Amino acid sequence: MSYKILTPTVTLFDNNGNLDIEGNKALIEHLIEGGVNGLVPLGSTGEFTNLNLETKKELLKLYVDTVDGRVDILAGTGSIDISECIELSNYALDLGVKGVLVIPPYYYGIDDEESYRYFDKVAKSINGNLYIYNYPARSGFDIKPETVLRLVKENRNIKGLKDSTTDVGHTKDIIYKVLPEAPDFEVYSGFDSQFIPNICAGGAGCISAISNIEPKMWSDWIKAAEEGDFETIKTIQRKIDKLMELYDVQSNVSLTFKKMLSDDGLNVSVDAIFPFNEISDEDYKKAKEIRAIAKSL
Repeated sequence: MSYKILTPTVTLFDNNGNLDIEGNKALIEHLIEGGVNGLVPLGSTGEFTNLNLETKKELLKLYVDTVDGRVDILAGTGSIDISECIELSNYALDLGVKGVLVIPPYYYGIDDEESYRYFDKVAKSINGNLYIYNYPARSGFDIKPETVLRLVKENRNIKGLKDSTTDVGHTKDIIYKVLPEAPDFEVYSGFDSQFIPNICAGGAGCISAISNIEPKMWSDWIKAAEEGDFETIKTIQRKIDKLMELYDVQSNVSLTFKKMLSDDGLNVSVDAIFPFNEISDEDYKKAKEIRAIAKSL
């Protein structure tokens, strides 16, 4: 059985707020060398909400050119403006990415019928594969398994879903509801600690932000799961459970991860979108202690 770890990458900026071209290239190489199966630029960890369309296109072109087919790319193309979402999606797909990852409209509350119409329109307006991004804490909406199945049945290019929810039962319900009708549909957990229950239910793996800083740990976990190495599976689960505490240090963990990448020797600039571009010495010390304890387990 083959499982996957995809990294929702941090976006690296220079001191002027522009893309750190060489830093982003260095991150890509770091993650590929660490053994991840794919990259997801412009997700939540990538701080996509504050980037304009041209910057997003520039970053996606950089990813496609640098990766050069070595691993999969799922491009985050969500936008509050559906026309921008469709334009960016088709741009990314024309570049050759495996698919696009789209979060539903946020700010205004939507219901299942509205979400159905939204994803149905996006799917029918793009020239490639669509992956649904379910993140209730950010969108204010939790898509129902029945709605996912309806969308998949009516749109053959809807190929998967990232489920970023504290309720692992919700992820399992989608797997059990959709996979009998669409066996190739890929369901990824968006919370790192849910990888094992995901694959036990028949899911594809995880889209894990922690893999930005611990790609080798994650690739080792994938290998252990594929080989049935239960002792390694348990050990890494404990490490990941501890690392989950990093998400509580700051509401946007991107700056913490960037600082850790720099501390690890990666030649990257350290900045994040305002107002998440500062972290106190005390909070960063706490984050480093969490990581140190996790690695020692």
